[in-house]
Amino acid sequence: MDPVTQSAQISSSQGFADGQNSATKESKLSAKDLIHWRDPKKSGVAFGLSLLMLLSLAAFSIISVVSYLLLALLCVTITFRIYKSVVQAVQKSNEGHPFKALIDKDVSIAPESFRKHVDASLTYINRALKQMSHLFLVEDLVDSLKLAVVMWLLTYVGAVFNGITILILADVLLFTVPPIYEKNKTQIDQYIDLARTQVNTTIAKLQEKLPGAVKRSKTE
Repeated sequence: MDPVTQSAQISSSQGFADGQNSATKESKLSAKDLIHWRDPKKSGVAFGLSLLMLLSLAAFSIISVVSYLLLALLCVTITFRIYKSVVQAVQKSNEGHPFKALIDKDVSIAPESFRKHVDASLTYINRALKQMSHLFLVEDLVDSLKLAVVMWLLTYVGAVFNGITILILADVLLFTVPPIYEKNKTQIDQYIDLARTQVNTTIAKLQEKLPGAVKRSKTE
């Protein structure tokens, strides 16, 4: 093969690979980028779809929502398949199955990737179990009392809102609070520091009023 031709092929293949890598990096948008609206179009789609899903679950059962979603997906794919078949018949072309690239794509999960995610999940599970043991077995009385107060407050929240309503509010806050915090970070941090100082002062005063045995267990 001609050296000039070979070098041209190598450079073109490298350029194609670089283009694929850059396209892959651009297409991968992390959850943090989504909630911070780095790409407004993708963030708007994610926010709209998640909110639509939660509103649908608030109005219908989860079985109905999943069935309607899968039915809509089937309608789109079947309609597109029939349309492409008609176009190929009219044009007398032989392009094959319109979803052939997706059908041939390997969608199986690699064992290494599965083990990696399981190990990562196991770390969080063990940490959660250790924290639950710390709280429910009253290793630290103050921490257990904090949890009791939070659970007591959540009983009032549960009496006003159901689970879906809380998820809808959480979804709205998830996509609205981060950009607002980014724009007003300095002022918000000042108020957070003041609130944290006040809370720590109150907790310190409560700990001073605890019985001696409890305070000794705290220092231990």
